[in-house]
Amino acid sequence: MNARELNSLKNSLTHIPSLKSYLKLANSTLLKKIYEKMDELQDVVYLIDSSIVDDPPISIKDGGIIKSGYNPEIDEYRLASVDGKNWIVSLEAKEREETGIKNLKIGYTKVFGYYIEVTKSFLDKVPDRFIRKQTLTNAERFVTDELRSMEGKILGAEEKVINLEYAEFVKIREEISKNIARLQVTANSVAELDVLLSLAQVADENNYVCPEMSTDGIVDIKEGRHPVIEKMIDNGSFVQNDTYLDTEDSRVAIITGPNMAGKSTYMRQVAIITLMAQVGSFVPAREAKIGIVDKIFTRVGASDDLSSGQSTFMLEMLEVANILKNATSRSLVILDEIGRGTSTYDGLSIAWAVAEYIADKSKVGAKTLFATHYHELIQMAEKTEGVKNFSVAVKEKGEDIIFLRKIVEGGTDESYGIHVAKLAGVPKQVITRANKILRSLEKDGKKVVVNEKEDKKQVERSS
Repeated sequence: MNARELNSLKNSLTHIPSLKSYLKLANSTLLKKIYEKMDELQDVVYLIDSSIVDDPPISIKDGGIIKSGYNPEIDEYRLASVDGKNWIVSLEAKEREETGIKNLKIGYTKVFGYYIEVTKSFLDKVPDRFIRKQTLTNAERFVTDELRSMEGKILGAEEKVINLEYAEFVKIREEISKNIARLQVTANSVAELDVLLSLAQVADENNYVCPEMSTDGIVDIKEGRHPVIEKMIDNGSFVQNDTYLDTEDSRVAIITGPNMAGKSTYMRQVAIITLMAQVGSFVPAREAKIGIVDKIFTRVGASDDLSSGQSTFMLEMLEVANILKNATSRSLVILDEIGRGTSTYDGLSIAWAVAEYIADKSKVGAKTLFATHYHELIQMAEKTEGVKNFSVAVKEKGEDIIFLRKIVEGGTDESYGIHVAKLAGVPKQVITRANKILRSLEKDGKKVVVNEKEDKKQVERSS
């Protein structure tokens, strides 16, 4: 720790008394505990303030750190150094007058020490008592016995000051280090208060509510919002959604609906609201009752780990395996599009089996939000206890669709994939062709018209 860092510590500690004066007025039990733990450390503040200059250098070995008046010995040598430099200024003026060399100057370098410099146009005026020391292109440098004598005193004083300052700084730093435990307690108290204030400020600015915490396992959120997404869109345009999960009839929610409709945002906001409530924060909702959970598991998004030879699907299965092994009936599980990284029937089979396993109270029984494009899974609600169907409301307007972002009860067997492709700007010719292939698949099962030419031949044969 250097001198600047000590000053930064001092500046931080000077705010503690004011902070404590506010905490003293608080009625909260938690804030009272923080108040009691918070040490003002005014002895440390006084030590740093009385010893360290306001703007010290970064290095602690070059002097210029200790304030005047703190150490008499340092002051004595510093005065000798200053007086010596004043003597140098006086000597320069005296030599100019005695020699008549108007541009004569006395300088200093770490290599050569103090010197008298005279330009070559005035060398004829240099007296015999000047001893040549160095030759430059346009000037000569000299010393005198008098200058050498004073140089020893000045440099000796400067070196002594630097050494004394370093030693004194080390002592000050060691004294402060004895208070590390006190500093850590206060730092932790300030950090805790900072978190609470941040949560309070966010809650106040964004209309959060205090959740009701319970141990009955119920998650009941009214008009929940995503705390990040709602800040990224226009005010008032975020669509709020309700959520109800329990440990009995509503353990698993199968959520269907098109891409971009808001399924992932909805599931994430439930997880975030649950987490925020458990850390003691208000939550973005009109009302919330949150049953305490032991873990929150998420399987959202996809990415390859090519460096270790693991595909998207392999990583997905590894994460699913971890969830199935570690989730309990008190956990919250968020699963998004399980099984999409492999063939349709493999993926559907895996997704179905995973949902069944999680819904089974004898195996996991965790509260789960399960988003999927496998519409066959909506049949689980009729066959599996604790499973209910939900979907994202969509409004069709001619050939276009409008995402209403509202989670409603009941499943859907519409994916609207081609509509989404159209919204994304896929060329019209591709969209038209995709619709023809879709109609062919829906009519003839797996039989697909191979290409446009084959399509035209079929039309001609049928006519």
